[in-house]
Amino acid sequence: MSAEEKRAWVMLVVTAVSYVTYLFVVLGRVGDGSLVAVPYVPVLLWTVGSAIVATIVLNVALAIASPGDADRKDQRDREIYRFGEYVGRSFVVAGGVAALGMAMARLDHFWIANVIYLAFVLSSILGSAAKIVAYRRGFQTW
Repeated sequence: MSAEEKRAWVMLVVTAVSYVTYLFVVLGRVGDGSLVAVPYVPVLLWTVGSAIVATIVLNVALAIASPGDADRKDQRDREIYRFGEYVGRSFVVAGGVAALGMAMARLDHFWIANVIYLAFVLSSILGSAAKIVAYRRGFQTW
């Protein structure tokens, strides 16, 4: 497994775990009140920050575990990376458009922030999954 494929796996797992953690904490705080009244900002910031730190730490650990592969990228790795980023960005664009529409409809900040966060999560998961599939099943350049 190449270092780039390992990085894609790290991003996929860390993103999924951090978002599920966010959902459990926020939904666990609802109680009898409204979902919009839940203090989501600190939880969102902590899960995003923790995901960034976990990704960095895991990528450094992978580089230490196999130092020969850490800096090696060939043309295929670069093309797969680009392909995965293009695929993942579709959700960032969709999330931005959705958030813009929600802002124009004057929806609560809770919903706008959460649709943006979800768009970033889906972008990361889809992009990482596309990279992993490209490494595992082959990659056809256009």
